[in-house]
Amino acid sequence: MKVLVTGGAGFIGSAYVRMARRRRPGDLVVTVDALTYAGNLENLAELERDPGHLFVHGDIRDRSAMEGLLRAHAVEAIVNFAAESHVDRSIQSAAPFLDTNVGGTLALLEAARAAGVRRFLQISTDEVYGSAGPTGSFDEGAPLAPRSPYAASKAAADHFVMAFHHTHGLDVVITRSSNNYGPYQFPEKLIPVMVLSALEGTPLPVYGDGQFVRATSR
Repeated sequence: MKVLVTGGAGFIGSAYVRMARRRRPGDLVVTVDALTYAGNLENLAELERDPGHLFVHGDIRDRSAMEGLLRAHAVEAIVNFAAESHVDRSIQSAAPFLDTNVGGTLALLEAARAAGVRRFLQISTDEVYGSAGPTGSFDEGAPLAPRSPYAASKAAADHFVMAFHHTHGLDVVITRSSNNYGPYQFPEKLIPVMVLSALEGTPLPVYGDGQFVRATSR
């Protein structure tokens, strides 16, 4: 299997790339990352001499470059982690989220279709469901109701992914995980912020009255 992983120098993307190389050593993994503030090549340091891994500094918004990569390496599947991913940043300025999360995903979908990629895996977020309400849960049949520019951009990208499935027959999968955390995570995210604040003895940042329920899937 030859796989293209976008956003693969980020927190979750790099964890996936490292896992993929361990579990399927016979595969080729081509990692693409624009190396913005949340991308860090140190996350992939252990793969520096791995012949089954290739890193490319690139941007998913560049359709021709993505199509060239897909064709050059006969890529069979794409795993799209690449995204602007912080709610607070999206509130400050929504345009980069529209540009990368929607426009970038569309460019990647078009490149995948042109190059004959077999499967497209879109890494989305539970944020697309909006508030979980008093029950604190939802299922995959819940309507999309994004509450932030970030969530809206991811929901729009999901719709484009499904549209390419229904219109062009592209084999797609969408995952919507909830509040990932772990090694190499950028420190602006919830768990690192809370842990670092507690270790430093500073106030824990809480939005609203502290009664919000973190959504869980079922």
